Amino acid sequence: MKTKKVVVGALAAMLSLSVCSLAPAVAAGETVQISVGKTNAEAGAEFSVDVSLADIPSSGIQALDFAVTYDSKVLTIKSVEQGALINKSAESADKSASLSPLFESSINSKEGFVSMIWSTSTDDASYWLKGDGVFCTIKGTVASGATNGAESALKIVPIDRETYAGSGSPNGDIGCGYEKDGKPVKLATSVSNGSVTVGKAVTTTEKPTEKIVRGDANCDGTVDMGDAVLIMQSLANPNKYGLSGSDSKHITEQGKLNGDVDEEVKGLTSNDALKIQKYLLKSIKEL
Repeated sequence: MKTKKVVVGALAAMLSLSVCSLAPAVAAGETVQISVGKTNAEAGAEFSVDVSLADIPSSGIQALDFAVTYDSKVLTIKSVEQGALINKSAESADKSASLSPLFESSINSKEGFVSMIWSTSTDDASYWLKGDGVFCTIKGTVASGATNGAESALKIVPIDRETYAGSGSPNGDIGCGYEKDGKPVKLATSVSNGSVTVGKAVTTTEKPTEKIVRGDANCDGTVDMGDAVLIMQSLANPNKYGLSGSDSKHITEQGKLNGDVDEEVKGLTSNDALKIQKYLLKSIKEL
């Protein structure tokens, strides 16, 4: 498996913990959500799924590595492209980037997995991974002989490697964290697996009612900050919070109608969330 030529910063600390006398600090109550999207593609056709991050703590992420497994008899992975969540200017801020890119991926079609790693040596947290959004996009094709209706799983797992070269100890964790005062801080992760289903998508979305409750994007009967948050989540992380999102509390068709309170632009935008916040702060009288 291809790895970075130079492993730096927090990642170096995390990967060498087995030879350190001190265990890493663990950030309490902070769990990063990693999710792979679900999509449909016909046999022989191309597919594309996003790998997204959410609930990144305010500290940010300085280093992240994990793998996604797949059935190589059904799917062929062609490429992995870094997403909008990655600050491209970090390449110029990190002097080690000239030796090895900050984002790298490796596709093992024989064993059916693709590994991904992002890390930076810069201690300027403004260049770290922050907010919610797409970490990378996996693109490929479905086998021409794939059975229609078959679902091929895309599972998030730790990278299959030694904890450090020559240790003989297998890695069992997703590497996620940062370095603080010269010591590694690990962030817990929670995963939501994805899939590629062979064939055309069948939409079974609930039909919205004619009654619109302006501002009630989460359809709980009240207008509060949760509605503004859901709108922003559905825009930043559609794989999890969009109409077909993996989260049980993703936005619905009715929620989209309720949340579309900005009359200048049709459809949900960040302006809708902003208007709801202004309403809650009583800077405007009605939605």
